[in-house]
Amino acid sequence: MAILVDTGSLYALADEDDEYHGVVKKYVADVREPLILPSPVIPEVCYLLLDYLGAEAEIQFLRSLVHQEMLLEHPTMKDIERAIEILEQYRDAHFGMVDATIMAMDERLKIHVILMIDHRDFSLYRPGHCDAFTLVPEPLPRRKK
Repeated sequence: MAILVDTGSLYALADEDDEYHGVVKKYVADVREPLILPSPVIPEVCYLLLDYLGAEAEIQFLRSLVHQEMLLEHPTMKDIERAIEILEQYRDAHFGMVDATIMAMDERLKIHVILMIDHRDFSLYRPGHCDAFTLVPEPLPRRKK
């Protein structure tokens, strides 16, 4: 079964100082399933990489796409229609277009696993094709202040 990849995990993979860098890097190294990148994630990742890590990080990410280190998947019109339904149904959750489109694409592709850092939005959502998404990696334990 394939795994969809979200913005935060890709940023963490690129930023060695990110608290999730090691966990995501290990997960990606160990996983044998294909990683699928929803195309709406690309501008978010590029923005973060350029803004926080610089042009070289953004270029390296784009090269990884050209070298097909992940499979690129584009949303269909039905995905966009479903994303609108999700945004309307979960209006108070403030998911946003990218998250709602990923949710719709997961349903269409019947994918259960999402590689992501911020589990909040996706743990609220109840997909149509399974009881809940499996969100990986596990959140890091909260640090005591």
